[in-house]
Amino acid sequence: MKPYPIKDGHRYPTGVTAGEDGTNFCVFSRHATAVQLLLYEKPDSSHPFQVIDLDPAVNRTFFFWHVFLKGMTGKEKISYTWKVDGPKNAAAGFKFDPSVELLDPWARAVTDSLWQRKLNRDIQEEPPATSMRAMVLPESNYDWQGDEPLKQPREKEIIYEMHVGGFTRHATSGVSHPGTFSGIIEKIHHLQELGVTAVELLPVMAFDEQDLPDNARDLGLKNYWGYATHSFYSPHPGYCVNPLSGSHGDEFRDMVKALHRAGISVILDVVYNHTAEGGTDGPVINFKGFMNRGFYHLEDHDQSLYKNYSGCGNTVNCNHPLVGRFIINSLEYWVREFHVDGFRFDLASILARGEDGAPMYHAPVVWNIEFSDTLVHTWLIAEAWDAGGLYQVGGFPGFRWAEWNGRYRDLVRKFIKGDMGLVPELATRLTGSSDLYESSNRLPINSVNFITCHDGYTMYDLVSYNEKHNLANGEENRDGDNRNESWNCGAEGETDDPEVCALRQRQVKNFMAVLMLSQGVPMILAGDEVLRSQQGNNNCYCQDNELSWFDWSLLGKNKEMFRFTKGMIRLRKRHACLMQRQFLSGAPDDVSNMQDVSWHGLRLNEPLWSDPSARVLSCTLSRVKPEEEDLHIILNMSEDNLSMDLPELQDRTWHLAVDTARSMPEDVMEPEKQQLVAGNTVEVGSRSVVVCESR
Repeated sequence: MKPYPIKDGHRYPTGVTAGEDGTNFCVFSRHATAVQLLLYEKPDSSHPFQVIDLDPAVNRTFFFWHVFLKGMTGKEKISYTWKVDGPKNAAAGFKFDPSVELLDPWARAVTDSLWQRKLNRDIQEEPPATSMRAMVLPESNYDWQGDEPLKQPREKEIIYEMHVGGFTRHATSGVSHPGTFSGIIEKIHHLQELGVTAVELLPVMAFDEQDLPDNARDLGLKNYWGYATHSFYSPHPGYCVNPLSGSHGDEFRDMVKALHRAGISVILDVVYNHTAEGGTDGPVINFKGFMNRGFYHLEDHDQSLYKNYSGCGNTVNCNHPLVGRFIINSLEYWVREFHVDGFRFDLASILARGEDGAPMYHAPVVWNIEFSDTLVHTWLIAEAWDAGGLYQVGGFPGFRWAEWNGRYRDLVRKFIKGDMGLVPELATRLTGSSDLYESSNRLPINSVNFITCHDGYTMYDLVSYNEKHNLANGEENRDGDNRNESWNCGAEGETDDPEVCALRQRQVKNFMAVLMLSQGVPMILAGDEVLRSQQGNNNCYCQDNELSWFDWSLLGKNKEMFRFTKGMIRLRKRHACLMQRQFLSGAPDDVSNMQDVSWHGLRLNEPLWSDPSARVLSCTLSRVKPEEEDLHIILNMSEDNLSMDLPELQDRTWHLAVDTARSMPEDVMEPEKQQLVAGNTVEVGSRSVVVCESR
């Protein structure tokens, strides 16, 4: 190709801006002394067709380096990288290396077809083409056909956490393009039938699939979950049908638009706490080469070393002014350009650390995200802890930030397992965790309730394994959490014992029932509705194979569990009393005369608050709407079958809606098929959940 004529360019906006007359390139590098722009005809070209040396006298303004290429409109789909030189002082925090080609941090579409992580910093006379590359594309003219973010009421959301690739990669998926954004579109009918209202997608911003320990890489594994982001503006090329064509954005938009048409919100799991560049021995991909000293937390005594609050080698310095602005701009970009409905922030407590690493309540980036005009209707969900010991569940800065409620998860796991004396806290968790949120004027919808997620056991493994089984990860079973609060129901792993199998299914039903009967926002892990197993592996971050993928044959094999989950979701949607925006009166320590909930134990109105051996809790929820039914909920995790009294009703009778001790179709029943409860008592089997509706 012919070289493009160049002009000085300008410092705003950062990244690449293509227009009819040409394209402006701009990057930030405060301490750089020399900068080159390399242009490639194709994403996989072995050599650049033009190398441009930027003149600091005309191509630098303050800390920004920029150049304008006349005649480049973006339609040519040119690929490019940068080279940056500067001070050679690792102890002072500099990582400049002019032999390394850098990826534009603001890249809108990236390719990794040539990427070789291990060769990234090998200096050779003729280095191989191993860099990731960005693509110059024209401004999007995508036809959204009237689509907008859904802005659904938070209290009515039911979240489904899923992996874009793993949802359709299994041979049983039957989609045209397995493992892609396009594949999701073909499976929207499953989400609609299940009844969920939002999907929470594991990381979809471009990440390094080669970012994992050498022993795992030697086994042929790769980074599957995607918590190794390097490009915060580009959809992951591995989820695209035609990534070399630069179709990233439109393929992602097609998926969002299709989900919105089905009434399903799109929440992105985002990773601003660390990047794919890792620690001292990690590669230089982009941020290290442009602004290592500003972008990461470095050790004071030796700035060649990285503080590691993330547990992944490095920690993003989120409250550095430029880094904070970068984070907020990228979030706003995904809302503005891709119509996403929300974000779940991985290890979000790192966003609350100041430049010195200490926690800050008034962390600028956290509050600026909360107050952003562009993000005003956007879901903000924090994983309110980090690997540096900061745990902020119930105390994450901000008011509209929801939190993954880890305390809910742990308590419900223990109670369903059969641990004793948990009744008072269980009542608090069921009613929205008022102890965590009410005193700070937050709401039940600040609590995202979950029992399982991508990180840890699946729900079926939670009732099938006492110990983790992670040998397949290549780390001799050292990785993954040892504290799972699981119980194998009498046999470790797979078994043909019919009693054990029946108990396991009942326990999973118990988990799903409690999740759907709790105030707050429920989140289901994809595959739990069909008893998906990872064979006891509780850390499948590197397992891009059938161990992690959604096996669609389970829909037939475990249809009873699928039907039960659908039924519990429908029951939740019928009852406004389960989806309250305000905390209920009548909570364990509440003295209000007007009660939304009343509590019971083995006898009516005698909850077992002080009994250290208690494993039974019952409550009655008053209806909120005239056409709604009252609910009476009984949770019996004891070994005994019980005959439980029901509250007396005026002009109404109790009907059995849910009984996890029964098989389908009597485990969960639609109103027209429910059985009238004769008399004033109901039989409750051991380790079961019973729900009655009044009408």
